[in-house]
Amino acid sequence: MKPFSGRRVVLGVTGSIAAFKAAALTSELVQLGADVDVVLTAAAARFVTPLTFHSLTQRRVYTDLFDVLPDESSAHVRLGEQAELLAIVPATATTLARLAHGLADDLLGCVALATSAPVLVAPAMESHMWVHPATQANVATLRERGVHFVGPVAGRLASGQIGPGRLAPPEEILGRMRALLGRDGPLAGRRIVVSAGGTQEPIDLVRVITNRSTGKMGYAIAEVARDRGAEVTLVTAPTALHSPAGVEMRHAATVAEMREAVLDACVGADALVMAAAISDFRPAAVSDRKIKKESDSDGLVLHLVKNDDFFLEVPKGVLRIAFAAESENLLHNAAEKLARKGADLIVANDITEPGSGFGTDTNRVTLLAPNAAPEALPQLPKEAVAGHILDRVQALLE
Repeated sequence: MKPFSGRRVVLGVTGSIAAFKAAALTSELVQLGADVDVVLTAAAARFVTPLTFHSLTQRRVYTDLFDVLPDESSAHVRLGEQAELLAIVPATATTLARLAHGLADDLLGCVALATSAPVLVAPAMESHMWVHPATQANVATLRERGVHFVGPVAGRLASGQIGPGRLAPPEEILGRMRALLGRDGPLAGRRIVVSAGGTQEPIDLVRVITNRSTGKMGYAIAEVARDRGAEVTLVTAPTALHSPAGVEMRHAATVAEMREAVLDACVGADALVMAAAISDFRPAAVSDRKIKKESDSDGLVLHLVKNDDFFLEVPKGVLRIAFAAESENLLHNAAEKLARKGADLIVANDITEPGSGFGTDTNRVTLLAPNAAPEALPQLPKEAVAGHILDRVQALLE
């Protein structure tokens, strides 16, 4: 999947030491299918050369106010008109001041004035420059005009100091770009709730009962839904994954916490995709201290009780999609689950099949819906599987 396929992105690069990171971002954008036109300020060209970006994009790089496009039209106007997104990465304090005051004495300033596309700014500068009242006043002015900001974050700066002013991580910048490009997508105006990860039921202060879910499938669904314009709430059990940009995050460890968070998020939602691996059982009693391993003990006996299925409590009117991770009798067990839960769609996968289960980057699923033949998909990256699931969600919502 190439979520930026055919999309026109103008990337402004300004004179910060973080300019070298814009090259890696450009490469990612091209790999995701975007047509990237790079505008370098004079200061940026002292850090990274135009040749770098030309090599990455195979497109002309623009540096001068009087540059022209291949069709001989003026770059300072046409780049802004053609852009679907203007992203300025990194953005210096000087650039923020120029944008806030509408200065048009360089190419990037003119492009910013000429575009009606969303503008995303990723600041990067020394901490004292970022927190200065003049910079913060410029940021406030730009926010009032609808300019979107990502970062900066706190961390080690080029000077060796620690503080706010470091460029936001590339995955966060890309996520915000994807969200802005997808704002008018087929799920625009829809609220989608997604659950992800494996819940954890405590045994004592140290140990839990959990499962092998990594959350990758649920996170992929949340990101693709965001890319299609949906307002997404991701309710996640503990995972090692980065929080997707542009997605509302809610955290829940136990089934009880997951139930509360999911049911609350479903109020007013259009659809729930229940990708989390919910613990079926929990210890009947939880120790308030660490259970010690006694030298004369033969083992530990746990009494488990069944967790209630809160999927059945989801408000009526919310489209409900569930998962069935099975180790045998896949279609039979998934069909039984579809009927028992009253779901609108079941996503079934055989967890014993290589590349189709917990912890993998791929999945092989079969989609089951009431009164319809099962649809078996080939093994695909989880992002592609998410796309198929959301195709069905869109069709059901329509």
